[in-house]
Amino acid sequence: MNLNEHFVITISRELGSGGHTIGKKLADKLGVRFCDKELIKELSKRFNLTPQTIEHLKSEKKNWLSDFIQRLAPAPSPAGFIGSDPVYGKEFNPTVTTDEIFEAEKEILRAMAEAESCVIAGRSGFFVLKDFPNKVDLFITASKENRIARTMEKQNFPRELAEEVLGKVDKARENYIQRFAGVSRYDARNYSLTMNVDGMTEDEAVEVILAYLNRK
Repeated sequence: MNLNEHFVITISRELGSGGHTIGKKLADKLGVRFCDKELIKELSKRFNLTPQTIEHLKSEKKNWLSDFIQRLAPAPSPAGFIGSDPVYGKEFNPTVTTDEIFEAEKEILRAMAEAESCVIAGRSGFFVLKDFPNKVDLFITASKENRIARTMEKQNFPRELAEEVLGKVDKARENYIQRFAGVSRYDARNYSLTMNVDGMTEDEAVEVILAYLNRK
């Protein structure tokens, strides 16, 4: 992958692996936008971007999403990562979106990828953007024990609840991917690089990914 040209990095991850924060730190290092489900949902909600509205906007102007994105979340410039992960607690909703919502989110995702270089977390990015040029797909995983420990720490959950949450989210995400992509999210063939981050800090994981990208 050429980092000097328009690129897209998708990150799929297991809950409790730290993949969301790794994605944010990676985007920050690269000085590009970080796109996650919260941004996509907020765009769709705030600007009423139904599939029908999106089709109308696309027919009117090429860069139909640029104004919406800039108003909601201006692009960052390269800088050190600051702060904790504010949406971690929102990961626990196992609801599978409807077909109509998926189609709207898919169009928003494609528009984001076409508008500028970015790092995209989740949302079936590896599948939705499967034909996108200059793209790398990552999968971040960790041992169950470490995922449980991270969830307990981040959410102040007792062990039993942390295990229950991980089980429900894992199942919901797998169902989501199988429903819309027709593959298992655990199939390594979906990704350019699969990383088990046990024993790594988030910053160390980012450095490994950057080294990989620079060798692509």
